[in-house]
Amino acid sequence: MILTAAYDIVFAQIDDPSPEAPPGSEKVLKMVSYLTWFVLLSGVTGITYAGGRFAWEKWSGGTLDSPKMLAGAMIGGIVATSAGTIMNAIVGT
Repeated sequence: MILTAAYDIVFAQIDDPSPEAPPGSEKVLKMVSYLTWFVLLSGVTGITYAGGRFAWEKWSGGTLDSPKMLAGAMIGGIVATSAGTIMNAIVGT
């Protein structure tokens, strides 16, 4: 009971700070947007390549290694596009 009261008194005096970008962060944010664009481009390229290779392997009767490539590209795309949501869930309140 005493610890709860002390906890309430100490944390009642601390404000909930709102996040704001530090000075000069525009360049970092621009770099992050370029990196996001590159990740999306590489994901589309990977899925397109894996799809073409899958068609070639089916046509030529070779071993089917491309479904793993396709699944990997799709899972990587899901993780890459949901990175912001994942970080907000972990770090955010």
